[in-house]
Amino acid sequence: MFLVEFLPPRPHALWQLSAQMGITHCVVKAAPELTDLPPPHEPGVLEKIQSDLSRAGLTLIGLEGDPFDMNRIKLGLPGRDEDIARYQTMLSIMGSLGLKLLCYNFMAGIGWHRSHPDKAGRGGALVSQFEIAATPTEPTAAGKVPSERIWENYLLFLNAILPVAESAGVFLGAHPDDPPVRSLRGLGRILHSPEQFNRVLALSPSRNHGLTFCQANWKLMSGSDSAATQATLVRHINRFTRTGRVHFVHLRDVEGDTEKFTETFHDNGPTDMAAMLRCYHHAGFRGPVRCDHVPTMAGEDNRTPGYGTLGRLFADGYLLGLMDALRVHTCPETWFRSL
Repeated sequence: MFLVEFLPPRPHALWQLSAQMGITHCVVKAAPELTDLPPPHEPGVLEKIQSDLSRAGLTLIGLEGDPFDMNRIKLGLPGRDEDIARYQTMLSIMGSLGLKLLCYNFMAGIGWHRSHPDKAGRGGALVSQFEIAATPTEPTAAGKVPSERIWENYLLFLNAILPVAESAGVFLGAHPDDPPVRSLRGLGRILHSPEQFNRVLALSPSRNHGLTFCQANWKLMSGSDSAATQATLVRHINRFTRTGRVHFVHLRDVEGDTEKFTETFHDNGPTDMAAMLRCYHHAGFRGPVRCDHVPTMAGEDNRTPGYGTLGRLFADGYLLGLMDALRVHTCPETWFRSL
């Protein structure tokens, strides 16, 4: 496996810092509010982002997150078909540029959510926490939308984009709901359990149709903080990785369970991170991994919880050290050749 960074799509200190750490490959979220450019289905947008990163010594391998407001797709609202057509165009452009990876989610109305973004962690670093009891229960403006309706919208979306992804050579990685709960504020969730991911993979045998294995979410799906939970997590890593359809791994850790959990530094959570890396490797995974949510450290503001710069420097250094010590760090070209 090889470490990548989730970089801002515009020039940022993390571009140079990543290169200085020896992390030369990356993914970005190419949404207009982050790029100050048109949406990525418009001509020239992804080419510019790729070219800017290349000049900084960085190789863009794919995209992550919603590239534009996808609520019409996820909620089945008027305009959905036009938005799906835009998504298909984006996939075709990705293929033409050699961008092989697309990490997507299907969280309707509410994306990844935390009740408290500023809990004190180790040394006073700020970490995020989810607590179901502290989450509002009143429906959003979208009203109550049952999970099965979200599932129907997902089926329509996947059936429309998968043939285009196959033709373009793009590998789709479905990301779990975060937090992995059945609903939030009346909005159903559909990617919150191993059983649901079995259901997702059963939709098509295509290798282009796969998963983003976000380890902390899978830890929560496996139980609370215990040896039995870690053993279950190992079984999930083995089983899903051996399908050949885990295309991306997100590494972070949490304490607690789906009702209440708190994010941690990568080195002080309940999960044995070294054991997990060894498990991915032995199960045959040779693809991209990245550090996920990190604490906000001294000297930084908390405007973007989970995505501070100093926390990522610590997490990347820790993960690179583990990967080298375990001898599981592989060359990115090995992954490209396997696609």
